[in-house]
Amino acid sequence: MPDGSHWSRPQYLHEAVTNPNIHVAGTHSYYSHAWSGDFEGSVVRYLHGDAYSRENRDWAPPWPIDQLHIGDYVCIGAEAVILMGGNHLHRTDWFSLYPFRDVRVDAYQGKGDTVIKDGVWIGMRAMIMPGVTLGEGAVIAAQSVVTRDVPPYTLVAGSPAREVRKRFAPEVIDRLLALDIYKWSDEKFESLRPVVCGSSIDALEEMSQAWDNSILTVHRNAAAAPVA
Repeated sequence: MPDGSHWSRPQYLHEAVTNPNIHVAGTHSYYSHAWSGDFEGSVVRYLHGDAYSRENRDWAPPWPIDQLHIGDYVCIGAEAVILMGGNHLHRTDWFSLYPFRDVRVDAYQGKGDTVIKDGVWIGMRAMIMPGVTLGEGAVIAAQSVVTRDVPPYTLVAGSPAREVRKRFAPEVIDRLLALDIYKWSDEKFESLRPVVCGSSIDALEEMSQAWDNSILTVHRNAAAAPVA
């Protein structure tokens, strides 16, 4: 175990990430790194785009680097792998899969950016393949290999990962997405956390509307107050 690391002290991504190709939203996403090293060193696997390739001109790729976008409130389990750009040099439509350096430009077939949206939970030792999008609130079971996009609030498992179930009824998911809870202000989110940490969509909508109405009333009163 790395010195000072323990599962009760996760690594917060906004404090740990230095790679300019990795974009972290908010301040709550974390990696449970106690048994596996830090996030950049063990989870995100860049062939082109890591610190070595950025510091060595001979290793710089002639194509754009795939970007990794991570939302807020994302939970990443120990020993997970997010496979990123520069690893797509093995052409299955060629007779030889070997990544010869002199034909790497022709061999490279980028998969595009990887997007992990707000509220996703990635289980231990799961692998996220390049170019996929994990929808808001998705759950990736431990040791799964994700090769395609995962819809919001959907649990997937296996290799390759397949849908196991929706976390909620489709109508509830639509209402959740419309609320956009992870884009709320910190003040609103914390105030409504008792219903966020629950399963009543009616209560969540009602409390959200009440909060918005109260804030609107405060602003109206402030605007109508006489100037001293």
